[in-house]
Amino acid sequence: MRTALLALVCIGVISAAENRPRVRAVTAFIEVDAANYAAQIAQAQKFLASAKDALNHGGFDVANGRITTQPFPLYTRGLKREDALALVRRMWEAAQTAPAALNIGPAMINDADDTAPVELLTEILSNIGVAGNMISADDKGIHWRSINEAAKLIKRVSERSRKGEGNFNFGAIAMVKPYGPYYPGSYHLGKGHAFAIAIEGASVVADVFGHYRDPMAAEQHLAEAIAKYTREAEAIAMRLASTTGWTYEGIDATPAPLGDNSIAAAIESFTGGPFGSIGTLTASGIITRAVQATPIKHTGYSGLMIPVMEDRLLARRWAEGTFTLDSILAYSAVCAGGVDTVPLPGDVTEQQIARILGDVAWLAYRWNKPLAARLLPAPGARTGASTEFANANMTNTVVQPLPGMKR
Repeated sequence: MRTALLALVCIGVISAAENRPRVRAVTAFIEVDAANYAAQIAQAQKFLASAKDALNHGGFDVANGRITTQPFPLYTRGLKREDALALVRRMWEAAQTAPAALNIGPAMINDADDTAPVELLTEILSNIGVAGNMISADDKGIHWRSINEAAKLIKRVSERSRKGEGNFNFGAIAMVKPYGPYYPGSYHLGKGHAFAIAIEGASVVADVFGHYRDPMAAEQHLAEAIAKYTREAEAIAMRLASTTGWTYEGIDATPAPLGDNSIAAAIESFTGGPFGSIGTLTASGIITRAVQATPIKHTGYSGLMIPVMEDRLLARRWAEGTFTLDSILAYSAVCAGGVDTVPLPGDVTEQQIARILGDVAWLAYRWNKPLAARLLPAPGARTGASTEFANANMTNTVVQPLPGMKR
Protein backbone atom coordinates (compact mmCIF):
# COMPACT_ATOMS: atom_id res chain seq x y z
CA MET A 1 0.00 0.00 0.00
CA ARG A 2 2.76 2.43 0.96
CA THR A 3 4.60 1.72 -2.30
CA ALA A 4 1.44 2.41 -4.28
CA LEU A 5 0.89 5.68 -2.43
CA LEU A 6 4.46 6.78 -3.11
CA ALA A 7 4.00 5.94 -6.77
CA LEU A 8 0.86 8.07 -6.91
CA VAL A 9 2.67 10.94 -5.20
CA CYS A 10 5.53 10.70 -7.70
CA ILE A 11 3.09 10.67 -10.62
CA GLY A 12 1.42 13.77 -9.20
CA VAL A 13 4.74 15.57 -8.82
CA ILE A 14 5.78 14.71 -12.37
CA SER A 15 2.40 15.84 -13.73
CA ALA A 16 2.61 19.15 -11.86
CA ALA A 17 6.14 19.70 -13.13
CA GLU A 18 5.08 19.02 -16.73
CA ASN A 19 2.16 21.44 -16.54
CA ARG A 20 4.09 24.22 -14.81
CA PRO A 21 4.27 27.17 -17.21
CA ARG A 22 7.55 28.34 -18.66
CA VAL A 23 8.64 31.96 -18.52
CA ARG A 24 8.84 32.89 -22.22
CA ALA A 25 10.62 36.14 -21.50
CA VAL A 26 11.87 38.59 -18.94
CA THR A 27 12.04 41.84 -20.88
CA ALA A 28 14.24 44.69 -19.67
CA PHE A 29 13.34 48.20 -20.83
CA ILE A 30 16.27 50.58 -21.19
CA GLU A 31 17.21 53.98 -22.55
CA VAL A 32 20.28 53.99 -24.75
CA ASP A 33 22.37 56.59 -26.52
CA ALA A 34 24.88 56.27 -29.33
CA ALA A 35 27.85 56.89 -27.03
CA ASN A 36 27.03 54.57 -24.12
CA TYR A 37 24.81 51.82 -25.55
CA ALA A 38 27.30 49.03 -24.74
CA ALA A 39 27.37 49.81 -21.01
CA GLN A 40 23.59 50.25 -20.91
CA ILE A 41 23.00 46.91 -22.65
CA ALA A 42 25.54 45.21 -20.36
CA GLN A 43 23.69 46.56 -17.33
CA ALA A 44 20.43 45.13 -18.69
CA GLN A 45 22.10 41.77 -19.31
CA LYS A 46 23.34 41.69 -15.73
CA PHE A 47 19.82 42.33 -14.47
CA LEU A 48 18.35 39.67 -16.79
CA ALA A 49 20.84 37.11 -15.48
CA SER A 50 19.81 37.83 -11.90
CA ALA A 51 16.11 37.64 -12.88
CA LYS A 52 16.64 34.28 -14.57
CA ASP A 53 18.44 32.93 -11.51
CA ALA A 54 15.66 34.12 -9.19
CA LEU A 55 12.90 32.63 -11.34
CA ASN A 56 14.82 29.36 -11.79
CA HIS A 57 15.21 29.16 -8.03
CA GLY A 58 11.44 29.69 -7.76
CA GLY A 59 10.76 26.70 -9.98
CA PHE A 60 10.34 28.40 -13.37
CA ASP A 61 12.18 27.41 -16.52
CA VAL A 62 13.22 30.68 -18.19
CA ALA A 63 14.10 31.36 -21.83
CA ASN A 64 16.74 33.89 -22.82
CA GLY A 65 16.18 37.50 -21.81
CA ARG A 66 14.99 40.35 -23.98
CA ILE A 67 15.93 44.01 -24.15
CA THR A 68 13.64 46.77 -25.44
CA THR A 69 14.92 50.29 -26.03
CA GLN A 70 13.12 53.58 -26.37
CA PRO A 71 11.88 54.25 -29.96
CA PHE A 72 14.90 54.08 -32.23
CA PRO A 73 14.17 57.37 -34.09
CA LEU A 74 15.13 59.12 -30.83
CA TYR A 75 18.72 57.85 -30.88
CA THR A 76 19.27 57.60 -34.65
CA ARG A 77 18.00 61.11 -35.36
CA GLY A 78 20.58 63.15 -37.28
CA LEU A 79 22.68 60.12 -38.22
CA LYS A 80 23.35 59.20 -41.82
CA ARG A 81 21.53 56.07 -42.97
CA GLU A 82 24.69 53.94 -42.98
CA ASP A 83 25.71 55.24 -39.54
CA ALA A 84 22.26 54.48 -38.11
CA LEU A 85 22.36 50.95 -39.53
CA ALA A 86 25.86 50.44 -38.12
CA LEU A 87 24.73 51.63 -34.68
CA VAL A 88 21.78 49.23 -34.59
CA ARG A 89 24.00 46.38 -35.73
CA ARG A 90 26.53 47.11 -32.98
CA MET A 91 23.71 47.21 -30.43
CA TRP A 92 22.43 43.85 -31.67
CA GLU A 93 25.92 42.37 -31.45
CA ALA A 94 26.30 43.71 -27.90
CA ALA A 95 22.97 42.15 -26.91
CA GLN A 96 24.03 38.80 -28.39
CA THR A 97 26.93 38.43 -25.98
CA ALA A 98 24.62 37.30 -23.13
CA PRO A 99 22.61 36.46 -25.31
CA ALA A 100 19.46 38.58 -25.33
CA ALA A 101 17.00 39.48 -28.07
CA LEU A 102 16.74 43.16 -28.97
CA ASN A 103 13.68 45.27 -29.81
CA ILE A 104 14.17 48.88 -30.95
CA GLY A 105 10.55 49.97 -30.64
CA PRO A 106 8.23 51.83 -33.02
CA ALA A 107 9.23 53.63 -36.19
CA MET A 108 6.09 55.78 -35.88
CA ILE A 109 4.26 56.53 -32.64
CA ASN A 110 1.87 59.21 -33.90
CA ASP A 111 0.17 59.27 -37.28
CA ALA A 112 1.78 62.61 -38.15
CA ASP A 113 5.31 61.43 -37.43
CA ASP A 114 8.09 61.58 -40.01
CA THR A 115 8.02 58.49 -42.23
CA ALA A 116 11.80 58.37 -42.81
CA PRO A 117 12.34 55.93 -39.90
CA VAL A 118 10.03 53.45 -41.65
CA GLU A 119 12.49 53.06 -44.51
CA LEU A 120 15.31 52.72 -41.99
CA LEU A 121 13.36 50.02 -40.13
CA THR A 122 12.77 48.26 -43.46
CA GLU A 123 16.53 47.99 -43.94
CA ILE A 124 17.09 46.94 -40.33
CA LEU A 125 14.48 44.16 -40.45
CA SER A 126 15.83 42.97 -43.79
CA ASN A 127 19.44 42.71 -42.63
CA ILE A 128 19.71 42.63 -38.82
CA GLY A 129 18.01 40.26 -36.38
CA VAL A 130 16.27 42.85 -34.24
CA ALA A 131 12.55 43.43 -33.68
CA GLY A 132 10.55 46.61 -34.22
CA ASN A 133 7.00 47.81 -34.64
CA MET A 134 4.63 50.62 -35.56
CA ILE A 135 1.54 51.89 -33.76
CA SER A 136 -1.59 51.55 -35.90
CA ALA A 137 -4.16 52.72 -33.33
CA ASP A 138 -4.20 54.35 -29.91
CA ASP A 139 -6.58 56.34 -27.72
CA LYS A 140 -6.58 59.16 -30.29
CA GLY A 141 -7.86 56.96 -33.09
CA ILE A 142 -6.75 54.79 -36.00
CA HIS A 143 -3.45 55.73 -37.65
CA TRP A 144 -4.32 55.32 -41.33
CA ARG A 145 -1.12 56.94 -42.55
CA SER A 146 0.95 54.62 -40.35
CA ILE A 147 -1.05 51.63 -41.58
CA ASN A 148 -0.18 52.43 -45.20
CA GLU A 149 3.48 52.87 -44.25
CA ALA A 150 3.44 49.57 -42.35
CA ALA A 151 1.97 47.81 -45.40
CA LYS A 152 4.79 49.16 -47.57
CA LEU A 153 7.33 47.99 -45.00
CA ILE A 154 5.88 44.45 -44.83
CA LYS A 155 5.86 44.12 -48.61
CA ARG A 156 9.42 45.40 -48.98
CA VAL A 157 10.80 43.29 -46.14
CA SER A 158 9.22 40.21 -47.72
CA GLU A 159 11.21 41.01 -50.88
CA ARG A 160 14.50 42.11 -49.30
CA SER A 161 15.03 39.79 -46.34
CA ARG A 162 16.15 36.16 -46.50
CA LYS A 163 13.07 34.11 -47.45
CA GLY A 164 10.96 37.08 -46.34
CA GLU A 165 11.56 36.15 -42.72
CA GLY A 166 12.37 39.68 -41.58
CA ASN A 167 8.63 40.19 -41.07
CA PHE A 168 8.76 37.68 -38.21
CA ASN A 169 10.32 40.52 -36.23
CA PHE A 170 7.74 43.20 -37.10
CA GLY A 171 4.34 43.97 -35.62
CA ALA A 172 1.72 46.61 -36.38
CA ILE A 173 0.29 47.19 -32.90
CA ALA A 174 -3.11 48.65 -32.06
CA MET A 175 -4.16 49.83 -28.57
CA VAL A 176 -1.08 48.11 -27.12
CA LYS A 177 0.28 49.92 -24.07
CA PRO A 178 3.98 50.34 -23.22
CA TYR A 179 5.92 47.76 -21.20
CA GLY A 180 4.53 44.62 -22.78
CA PRO A 181 7.15 41.84 -22.68
CA TYR A 182 6.16 39.98 -25.86
CA TYR A 183 7.99 40.65 -29.13
CA PRO A 184 7.68 42.21 -31.62
CA GLY A 185 5.05 44.54 -30.08
CA SER A 186 7.15 45.50 -27.06
CA TYR A 187 8.01 49.18 -26.57
CA HIS A 188 8.32 51.98 -24.05
CA LEU A 189 8.33 55.75 -24.34
CA GLY A 190 11.34 56.90 -22.40
CA LYS A 191 11.33 55.50 -18.87
CA GLY A 192 13.93 52.77 -18.76
CA HIS A 193 15.30 50.62 -15.94
CA ALA A 194 12.06 48.59 -15.86
CA PHE A 195 11.06 45.00 -16.56
CA ALA A 196 8.08 42.77 -17.30
CA ILE A 197 7.50 39.03 -17.49
CA ALA A 198 5.78 36.87 -20.12
CA ILE A 199 4.35 33.49 -19.08
CA GLU A 200 4.15 30.65 -21.64
CA GLY A 201 1.11 28.86 -20.24
CA ALA A 202 -0.49 26.81 -23.02
CA SER A 203 0.23 23.66 -20.99
CA VAL A 204 -1.79 25.05 -18.07
CA VAL A 205 -4.79 25.61 -20.35
CA ALA A 206 -4.39 22.11 -21.77
CA ASP A 207 -4.39 20.59 -18.30
CA VAL A 208 -7.56 22.41 -17.20
CA PHE A 209 -9.46 21.96 -20.47
CA GLY A 210 -8.54 18.26 -20.41
CA HIS A 211 -10.52 17.92 -17.18
CA TYR A 212 -13.36 20.46 -17.54
CA ARG A 213 -15.64 21.04 -20.52
CA ASP A 214 -18.36 22.92 -18.70
CA PRO A 215 -17.64 26.60 -19.50
CA MET A 216 -18.20 27.88 -15.96
CA ALA A 217 -16.12 25.15 -14.34
CA ALA A 218 -13.37 25.50 -16.95
CA GLU A 219 -13.11 29.26 -16.43
CA GLN A 220 -13.05 28.97 -12.65
CA HIS A 221 -10.37 26.30 -12.56
CA LEU A 222 -8.28 27.97 -15.26
CA ALA A 223 -8.37 31.29 -13.39
CA GLU A 224 -7.26 29.51 -10.22
CA ALA A 225 -4.40 27.71 -12.00
CA ILE A 226 -3.14 30.83 -13.75
CA ALA A 227 -3.43 32.83 -10.53
CA LYS A 228 -1.31 30.29 -8.67
CA TYR A 229 1.63 30.54 -11.05
CA THR A 230 1.43 34.26 -11.74
CA ARG A 231 1.30 35.06 -8.02
CA GLU A 232 4.45 33.01 -7.54
CA ALA A 233 6.17 34.81 -10.43
CA GLU A 234 5.01 38.21 -9.18
CA ALA A 235 6.37 37.58 -5.69
CA ILE A 236 9.76 36.86 -7.24
CA ALA A 237 9.48 39.93 -9.47
CA MET A 238 8.70 42.21 -6.54
CA ARG A 239 11.70 40.89 -4.62
CA LEU A 240 13.84 41.55 -7.68
CA ALA A 241 12.52 45.09 -7.90
CA SER A 242 13.28 45.77 -4.24
CA THR A 243 16.83 44.40 -4.41
CA THR A 244 17.91 45.67 -7.85
CA GLY A 245 16.15 49.02 -8.18
CA TRP A 246 14.56 47.99 -11.48
CA THR A 247 10.84 48.87 -11.72
CA TYR A 248 8.43 45.97 -12.04
CA GLU A 249 5.83 46.72 -14.75
CA GLY A 250 3.74 43.55 -14.60
CA ILE A 251 3.11 40.10 -16.05
CA ASP A 252 1.56 39.16 -19.37
CA ALA A 253 0.00 35.77 -18.65
CA THR A 254 -1.26 35.28 -22.21
CA PRO A 255 -0.83 31.49 -22.66
CA ALA A 256 1.51 31.70 -25.62
CA PRO A 257 2.19 28.40 -27.41
CA LEU A 258 5.39 27.25 -29.07
CA GLY A 259 5.92 24.18 -31.18
CA ASP A 260 4.23 21.17 -29.59
CA ASN A 261 3.23 23.18 -26.51
CA SER A 262 0.02 23.91 -28.35
CA ILE A 263 -2.86 26.25 -27.57
CA ALA A 264 -4.74 24.60 -30.45
CA ALA A 265 -4.49 21.21 -28.76
CA ALA A 266 -5.66 22.76 -25.48
CA ILE A 267 -8.73 24.30 -27.11
CA GLU A 268 -9.49 21.10 -29.03
CA SER A 269 -9.63 19.19 -25.75
CA PHE A 270 -12.39 21.60 -24.69
CA THR A 271 -14.39 21.70 -27.94
CA GLY A 272 -13.91 18.06 -28.94
CA GLY A 273 -13.23 19.11 -32.54
CA PRO A 274 -10.48 20.64 -34.68
CA PHE A 275 -9.41 24.20 -33.89
CA GLY A 276 -11.96 26.43 -35.58
CA SER A 277 -14.89 24.16 -34.73
CA ILE A 278 -17.97 25.51 -33.00
CA GLY A 279 -17.05 26.42 -29.45
CA THR A 280 -13.61 27.79 -30.35
CA LEU A 281 -14.80 31.34 -29.75
CA THR A 282 -16.20 30.31 -26.36
CA ALA A 283 -12.86 28.74 -25.43
CA SER A 284 -11.09 31.94 -26.53
CA GLY A 285 -13.31 34.02 -24.28
CA ILE A 286 -12.84 31.67 -21.31
CA ILE A 287 -9.06 31.83 -21.60
CA THR A 288 -9.04 35.61 -21.83
CA ARG A 289 -11.35 36.12 -18.84
CA ALA A 290 -9.33 33.67 -16.78
CA VAL A 291 -6.09 35.49 -17.62
CA GLN A 292 -7.56 38.90 -16.86
CA ALA A 293 -9.09 37.70 -13.57
CA THR A 294 -5.69 36.98 -12.04
CA PRO A 295 -4.97 39.30 -9.08
CA ILE A 296 -1.61 40.58 -10.32
CA LYS A 297 -0.25 43.65 -12.08
CA HIS A 298 -1.17 43.11 -15.74
CA THR A 299 0.74 44.31 -18.77
CA GLY A 300 0.87 43.51 -22.48
CA TYR A 301 -1.95 41.60 -24.18
CA SER A 302 -3.25 39.56 -21.23
CA GLY A 303 -5.49 37.48 -23.45
CA LEU A 304 -4.99 34.73 -26.05
CA MET A 305 -2.43 34.36 -28.83
CA ILE A 306 -3.15 32.38 -32.00
CA PRO A 307 0.24 32.42 -33.77
CA VAL A 308 -0.48 30.28 -36.82
CA MET A 309 3.10 29.19 -37.53
CA GLU A 310 4.50 29.12 -33.99
CA ASP A 311 2.13 26.33 -32.93
CA ARG A 312 2.57 23.07 -34.88
CA LEU A 313 -1.06 22.02 -34.56
CA LEU A 314 -2.31 25.49 -35.52
CA ALA A 315 -0.11 25.32 -38.63
CA ARG A 316 -1.63 21.95 -39.53
CA ARG A 317 -5.20 23.15 -38.97
CA TRP A 318 -4.47 26.26 -41.08
CA ALA A 319 -3.31 23.98 -43.91
CA GLU A 320 -6.49 21.92 -43.49
CA GLY A 321 -8.63 25.06 -43.63
CA THR A 322 -10.44 24.55 -40.32
CA PHE A 323 -9.98 28.26 -39.54
CA THR A 324 -9.23 31.37 -41.55
CA LEU A 325 -8.12 34.97 -41.21
CA ASP A 326 -11.75 35.92 -40.58
CA SER A 327 -11.91 33.28 -37.83
CA ILE A 328 -8.91 34.83 -36.09
CA LEU A 329 -10.51 38.27 -36.24
CA ALA A 330 -13.72 36.81 -34.77
CA TYR A 331 -11.81 35.21 -31.89
CA SER A 332 -9.94 38.48 -31.35
CA ALA A 333 -13.27 40.15 -30.58
CA VAL A 334 -13.39 38.23 -27.29
CA CYS A 335 -9.68 37.99 -26.56
CA ALA A 336 -6.49 39.97 -26.99
CA GLY A 337 -3.62 39.09 -29.26
CA GLY A 338 -4.54 39.60 -32.89
CA VAL A 339 -3.42 38.22 -36.25
CA ASP A 340 -0.11 36.51 -35.60
CA THR A 341 2.39 34.80 -37.96
CA VAL A 342 -0.24 34.51 -40.67
CA PRO A 343 1.25 33.44 -44.04
CA LEU A 344 0.11 35.43 -47.06
CA PRO A 345 0.58 34.83 -50.79
CA GLY A 346 3.88 36.21 -52.05
CA ASP A 347 2.08 38.40 -54.59
CA VAL A 348 -0.15 40.06 -51.97
CA THR A 349 -0.35 43.80 -52.64
CA GLU A 350 0.41 46.68 -50.30
CA GLN A 351 -3.26 47.65 -50.48
CA GLN A 352 -4.38 44.18 -49.40
CA ILE A 353 -1.90 44.20 -46.51
CA ALA A 354 -3.13 47.65 -45.46
CA ARG A 355 -6.72 46.39 -45.42
CA ILE A 356 -5.79 43.55 -43.06
CA LEU A 357 -3.94 45.97 -40.79
CA GLY A 358 -6.93 48.30 -40.92
CA ASP A 359 -9.31 45.51 -39.89
CA VAL A 360 -7.13 44.70 -36.87
CA ALA A 361 -6.84 48.37 -35.93
CA TRP A 362 -10.62 48.92 -36.20
CA LEU A 363 -11.34 45.93 -33.99
CA ALA A 364 -8.79 47.01 -31.39
CA TYR A 365 -9.98 50.61 -31.34
CA ARG A 366 -13.69 49.76 -31.28
CA TRP A 367 -13.37 47.47 -28.27
CA ASN A 368 -10.34 49.14 -26.66
CA LYS A 369 -8.31 45.95 -26.62
CA PRO A 370 -4.63 45.33 -27.47
CA LEU A 371 -4.21 43.59 -30.82
CA ALA A 372 -1.25 43.19 -33.15
CA ALA A 373 -0.71 42.03 -36.71
CA ARG A 374 2.35 40.01 -37.71
CA LEU A 375 1.93 39.15 -41.38
CA LEU A 376 4.30 36.99 -43.42
CA PRO A 377 4.03 37.20 -47.21
CA ALA A 378 5.76 34.05 -48.49
CA PRO A 379 8.04 34.94 -51.43
CA GLY A 380 7.13 33.05 -54.58
CA ALA A 381 4.29 31.13 -52.92
CA ARG A 382 0.83 31.34 -54.44
CA THR A 383 -2.42 30.22 -52.87
CA GLY A 384 -2.28 26.49 -52.23
CA ALA A 385 1.51 26.33 -52.10
CA SER A 386 3.54 25.53 -49.00
CA THR A 387 5.65 28.15 -47.28
CA GLU A 388 9.40 27.63 -47.14
CA PHE A 389 10.43 29.69 -44.14
CA ALA A 390 13.62 28.48 -42.43
CA ASN A 391 13.04 30.10 -39.03
CA ALA A 392 13.25 27.36 -36.40
CA ASN A 393 10.43 28.99 -34.41
CA MET A 394 7.96 28.57 -37.28
CA THR A 395 6.22 25.52 -38.75
CA ASN A 396 5.64 25.76 -42.48
CA THR A 397 2.09 25.49 -43.70
CA VAL A 398 -0.10 26.14 -46.73
CA VAL A 399 -0.80 29.60 -48.11
CA GLN A 400 -4.56 30.12 -48.01
CA PRO A 401 -6.51 32.62 -50.12
CA LEU A 402 -7.40 35.96 -48.60
CA PRO A 403 -11.02 36.17 -47.43
CA GLY A 404 -13.32 36.80 -50.38
CA MET A 405 -10.82 35.45 -52.93
CA LYS A 406 -11.59 32.30 -54.91
CA ARG A 407 -9.58 29.21 -54.08
